Amino acid sequence: MAARGLLLASFLLFSCFAETYGMISFSSLPRTLVVTASHRQGLLKADEDKITVIWGLNQSFPAGTDSAYTTIKVKLCYAPISQVDRAWRKTVDHLSKDKTCQFKIVSRPYSNTNQTFQWTIERDVPTATYFVRAYAFNAEDHEVAYGQNTDAKKTTNLFEIQAITGRHVSLDIASVCFSAFSIVALMGFFFAEKRKGRKAQQ
Repeated sequence: MAARGLLLASFLLFSCFAETYGMISFSSLPRTLVVTASHRQGLLKADEDKITVIWGLNQSFPAGTDSAYTTIKVKLCYAPISQVDRAWRKTVDHLSKDKTCQFKIVSRPYSNTNQTFQWTIERDVPTATYFVRAYAFNAEDHEVAYGQNTDAKKTTNLFEIQAITGRHVSLDIASVCFSAFSIVALMGFFFAEKRKGRKAQQ
């Protein structure tokens, strides 16, 4: 009994220590938030397309479930298929080391009513398959709950984003204009030289 009591006390002490120093595990968080992400069908493009995110408390939970929530942070997260052989995107249960959700969508004070935000996919988002997750934070800025637009195995409601190619429409237009100007200038130079030649022969 004494050994079992000591073990339990040690576990509780470690849990307190881990939470105090930010060693919060994802598996310990309750899924109390409902999150949806809507967008156009097909491949989404960075710096062009938009994603509309809606989040709120799952009303099936009892009153007071969200009493500690102060802030909601919504993030864009890599789906498992885009984490294979990519250690820099690896999922780790300790949230301080987790690299699943690297892109901030929005951060807002918590509200017990549904919230909506339309996000334009940022230029630095790489080509990959994604989902959206929202974390609830307490006054100490620790994660205390979450929600996501996919299932627990992260296989449903996923979407693909294509990174920008490095070219822009304005650059393409400028390139065409410059090429046209170069052709006109070359033709002008050719006719001017031809005219000079005729005058010299006369």
